[in-house]
Amino acid sequence: MSKLKKLIIFLLFLVISLPIASFALTSNFLGGMHDSSINTESLDDLSHSNSDGIRNILIMGSDARKGEETSRTDSMMILTIDKVHNDIKITSLARDSFVNIPGHGKSKLTHAYAYGKENLLIKTIEQNFDIDINDFVLINFESFISIIDTIGGVTVDVKQSEINELNKFIPETYEWSTNDNKGKMQLINSPGEQKLNGYQALSFARIRHNDSAFNRDNRQRMIVMSVLKEVKNTSLLKYPSILKSASPYIKTNMKTIDMVKYGVSILSIGTDNIKQMEFPIVSSTKYTTGGNYGNYGWVLRYDPYSVKFLKDFIFNDIEYKEN
Repeated sequence: MSKLKKLIIFLLFLVISLPIASFALTSNFLGGMHDSSINTESLDDLSHSNSDGIRNILIMGSDARKGEETSRTDSMMILTIDKVHNDIKITSLARDSFVNIPGHGKSKLTHAYAYGKENLLIKTIEQNFDIDINDFVLINFESFISIIDTIGGVTVDVKQSEINELNKFIPETYEWSTNDNKGKMQLINSPGEQKLNGYQALSFARIRHNDSAFNRDNRQRMIVMSVLKEVKNTSLLKYPSILKSASPYIKTNMKTIDMVKYGVSILSIGTDNIKQMEFPIVSSTKYTTGGNYGNYGWVLRYDPYSVKFLKDFIFNDIEYKEN
């Protein structure tokens, strides 16, 4: 499972499943995530594919920085809670998918949020992939800094070859940190297994020019797994503070009771065997072409027929297999 999917699942655990265990303590924070000012007209349009017993929640990861009024969504996933087939599915939608954005023409899927926030992104997904979205969660990944600081840091193995690139990012992530006790900025001076605070851990995850994409993914997986381990060993009494640290960076159209209902469904189904799909189908040159295209830059163009595989996965529980 990719680092981003694990991060989404972890944050979703915080937002939906964790409060079931301590509802009385965490319900106020859940309510704070509900944003009634967000335009959700697209959610009311149920003219696309849908099915009783199947709910599709769009999870958006924003790359917004402090002071920015516009941003893109670096990650987009559809979390499907399928009570018909009794399973949970996560479908990753590639940010570079070449789609038609209503009112803006052809562009990358990631640009829809910048053009028209949640409502336009939902409308773009629904119209291009013929899938009704029922609810959404928007996550600003600065929340990860706060979560890591709340649990007391994460333990990772820093290599000598990673230190320079790691320290290059630390001044920026230090400024992002809202931890009142972050103290003086600290660079990493030596290699080896060590505990990183929130801004140091995010810097570690951002290393990208040092080696390969595979190694970058491995670093991010290392952080996610360390966070999961720390949370697992954390007392239930600390859950509210963890959720409190994340809640300012998480927005949703859902009210507390909606999140609790989803949480009950997820816990009743179980999360041991989450099914996964990526769209467009990048493993198939028959259905997907990646590369520079006109003035659009590097995009993923997909065969419209391949949308059938996406809908089969979500609604019919049929996983795509190469012929």
